[in-house]
Amino acid sequence: TLNEPVRAKAPTARGERMEPSMESRAASPRRIVAAPSLSIDDEDDDDDLPFDADMPPRPADILPDDDDDGWMIRAPAKAAGKPEPRVVPAAARPKPSPRIEREAQGSFIRPEGFQLPSMHLLAEPKNVVRDSTLSADALEQNARMLEGVLEDFGVKGEIIHVRPGPVVTLYELEPAPGIKSSRVIGLADDIARSMSAIAARVAVVPGRNAIGIELPNQTRETVYLRELIASRDFEGSKAKLAMALGKTIGGEAVIADLAKMPHLLVAGTTGSGKSVAINTMILSLLYRMTPEQCRLIMIDPKMLELSVYDGIPHLLSPVVTDPKKAVVALKWTVREMEERYKKMSKIGVRNIDGFNTRVEQALSKGEVISRTVQTGFDRHTGEAMYETEEFDLRPMPYIVVIIDEMADLMMVAGKDIEGAV
Repeated sequence: TLNEPVRAKAPTARGERMEPSMESRAASPRRIVAAPSLSIDDEDDDDDLPFDADMPPRPADILPDDDDDGWMIRAPAKAAGKPEPRVVPAAARPKPSPRIEREAQGSFIRPEGFQLPSMHLLAEPKNVVRDSTLSADALEQNARMLEGVLEDFGVKGEIIHVRPGPVVTLYELEPAPGIKSSRVIGLADDIARSMSAIAARVAVVPGRNAIGIELPNQTRETVYLRELIASRDFEGSKAKLAMALGKTIGGEAVIADLAKMPHLLVAGTTGSGKSVAINTMILSLLYRMTPEQCRLIMIDPKMLELSVYDGIPHLLSPVVTDPKKAVVALKWTVREMEERYKKMSKIGVRNIDGFNTRVEQALSKGEVISRTVQTGFDRHTGEAMYETEEFDLRPMPYIVVIIDEMADLMMVAGKDIEGAV
């Protein structure tokens, strides 16, 4: 009957399992076992857990994906009470100078003499749409990510300012006390790799307790030469040989004075922008200086870059392409330099600007600049002989020598070129 207990068969052989019959399976009530709790708070229930309770929990910044069993990295949470980095808004374009208005208005009477080139020959800057990666939210996210990268390398600090520029973005890091600047500077390559950037530049911000980290933008903004030359900074610059080189991160025009350098060597790999830089410097001089103020000597052994300037009134000679003639041109420049030094020493000035100022004063007053110099001794009496020397009252123009492909020129006439340069 159903009320009688069902007895299993005895095993027929040693080691054989004792299986209940089908009737016993149907008659015996099912036993429901509750699943053990997954909580690891109670230390007494550790034996009932299906996994080891000593295993560390999953990191908070790693979350399972909904689509598959993989893992995805979550952005680090903002620290409580940590100030947001101040994102400096992108700078406006340089203010145009009155020269643009004068050229646009024109004149009924054509002025005499040499006229500077018109701004209309240069391409106008286009309305550039700001990159979405340079928005305030994106820059704040990059700043937090950069802080996390630095913390991974053991550098603690806060990004206090973010300054987006046309080509690079500057992140100003205020390091924690005890962090050496050299330690952060040495992490430039690691920072670039961790931020998925081509390169990174790290340097101390002068005069402030901050370290600047420059990262390139995903989209480079084009800087137009007309925008720089037509700016008030360029026209109002007091530099004698002003050259527009580009923009700062703040969007201001970078104006350099070649007269204070006074030598400049441009080096770089193929396609890095050497020719663009040279042409920018030349056009900066041509748009500002007249032939009476600045004269040029151009040497181009490859006859590629500087041949387009052949025929301009600023040239002392046609563009030199023969290496032998280049040696002659450089030796003439050395003799002219020594002759100018003698003239300036006789008048008592130190540079070309002082010489031209002295000449202008003499011409305005109608004076004749002269100097008494000793020419020798009398053979009979032995007394010193003096003569009065008058100077040619003409202003000295600046002479700028431009050499393209210096390495090729040194290979042809290395000793002569090296001595003259």
